[in-house]
Amino acid sequence: MDTTLHDPLVGQVLDGRYRVDARIAVGGMATVYRAVDTRLDRVLALKVMHPGLAADGTFVERFIREAKSVARLAHPNVVQVFDQGTDRSYVYLAMEYIAGCTLRDVLRDRGALQPRAALDILEPVLAALGAAHRAGFVHRDMKPENVLIGDDGRVKVADFGLVRSVDTVTSTTGAVLGTVAYLAPEQIETPGTADARVDVYACGVVFYEMLTGEKPHDGDSPAIVLYKHLHEDVPAPSSIVPGLAYELDQVVASATARTPAVRPHDAVALLGQVREARAALTEEQLDALPPQARSAEHDATEDRTSVIPRSLTVPRPLPVNEDEPDGGEGAMNRTSRFRSPPPPPPRRGPFRPGRGVVALVAALLLVFGVGAGVWYINSGQFTKVPAVLTQTQQRAEQRLEAAGLEVGSVEHRYSDTVKRGTVIETDPEPGARIRKNDSVTLVVSDGPQTVKVPDLKGTRLDKAKERLKADGLQPGLVTKEFSDDVLKGFVISSGPEAGTERRAGSAVALVVSKGPALDVPDVTGDDLDDARAELEEAGFQVEVASKEINSEFDKGQVAAQSPQEGAQLGEGDTVTLTLSKGPELVEVPDVVGDSVDDATAELEAAGFSVDEDRGLLGLFGDTVKSQSAAAGESVPKGSTITITIR
Repeated sequence: MDTTLHDPLVGQVLDGRYRVDARIAVGGMATVYRAVDTRLDRVLALKVMHPGLAADGTFVERFIREAKSVARLAHPNVVQVFDQGTDRSYVYLAMEYIAGCTLRDVLRDRGALQPRAALDILEPVLAALGAAHRAGFVHRDMKPENVLIGDDGRVKVADFGLVRSVDTVTSTTGAVLGTVAYLAPEQIETPGTADARVDVYACGVVFYEMLTGEKPHDGDSPAIVLYKHLHEDVPAPSSIVPGLAYELDQVVASATARTPAVRPHDAVALLGQVREARAALTEEQLDALPPQARSAEHDATEDRTSVIPRSLTVPRPLPVNEDEPDGGEGAMNRTSRFRSPPPPPPRRGPFRPGRGVVALVAALLLVFGVGAGVWYINSGQFTKVPAVLTQTQQRAEQRLEAAGLEVGSVEHRYSDTVKRGTVIETDPEPGARIRKNDSVTLVVSDGPQTVKVPDLKGTRLDKAKERLKADGLQPGLVTKEFSDDVLKGFVISSGPEAGTERRAGSAVALVVSKGPALDVPDVTGDDLDDARAELEEAGFQVEVASKEINSEFDKGQVAAQSPQEGAQLGEGDTVTLTLSKGPELVEVPDVVGDSVDDATAELEAAGFSVDEDRGLLGLFGDTVKSQSAAAGESVPKGSTITITIR
């Protein structure tokens, strides 16, 4: 059944310009339609916000931000935004229409991809994100659904609806934006503070999924997946697809490091690593068909073109010093026409080897020696250290033995990015030439180094910070609280609490005592000396503001205090006093003869309070007979002026 028949927008024209022809997709925030721009006569995509969300200013702002952000990214791998507008309750974006499918469709239909196809998709995605990052934006919702693959093979990144400036910090709602399977750990721990490295992490997950056909972290609930992002490394793709090149494992490990500082700083940096990895792979490694692929029955040579068009092949040029393919008569004729007559035969005599013969023998011996050396090197005496990084120790030892090598010493080292029990590095390094039967040293990860949070209660703040650093931890956020039990400036508690195991280098928050809570007395209206004495006796320090203000109090008295009466401070905290320079004087207007309403309005506008004196004779009057302060007299602002009415 065609659901577009029930869509009220299909067949309508938005803004008198965009004719909606068919519904393409429905998302959480908007519905995408295929439409025709009747003004320019071109097919485009209309992204229309759900009417229920159009009344929410936050969603509308995010929607419009996408239009403005993407409009600045004139990049061939970014879906372009042409227009943005509103028609009745519909808020829409007019966008470039891509005839094709999403990367999610490709993965659903084909499972794992060949490395060549995965790289052909990843590189333009990173190029698009790199342009966004260098323009100051972060996508924050990278996933296969947002990678469009046109029928012509072009790859484009779509849906910048969660885009933010790189230096923007938004933690107002605490909500985690993005899709759970592709969230970086920092997006979960501190929502709203993400930078370009969250896109790098998501691309690493997407690359893993292209290579293996499955997500690295899965679970029965989103909470389980979030937990795995925080506490488990993304496994090496070769652990799922045996024989996958080590360089591809390295790209995934680098991009998905749980510590942001270890990742490439933006998509441009990751793109550089990806291109280096591709250059190191052989044709066989690039075209290796993974067992998880659901297109194995196809000709493998055509698989590389089913997602991305085959790149143009360049014929190999003839080397400069190589003979042309003409070994017959033509070659003979070219040399014979320059040949000189043969020399006469030498006279016979006693045989003495001349210099030429000696040189010839030496040359033959040299050639023989070089040939023997080449034979020796290529005769199986040497091999290469296999790629065993990110492999378990047992698996690494098996691969070394299969290569005819021995396992030397096994060293252990802490690592924040490599899973416990897997190989961090080898000596010699992978790919190095080594004599068979030689030994290879393995360095195995012990996982992240963990230390216990020390008990710091009752420790002075500076000493507590020194203790944390000595134990391999870092002092974190310091907050202050009142305490009747712990002296001011000493630690009340830590977060996490004492005895908790944490990764080395983790920050520990400290709660420091402000001492017992003291109530601030009210000293406004007091002389400065009296106010100072009262506050110091209560345990506070006193600071006098440099600027005085007009107030109801006499000059030199306290006009205001900060904090005010009733606030609580710790012993030794400062109370700031602002002195009065006396009341502000205002000239009294002349209101005699005015009506009561006019007189009252004029006096109040000048800053006075008004009191009416009607007496017996003025009960029914409406004209001011006299005023308590004479017209033109300067009176403190706020004073009460009495008007007599007749």
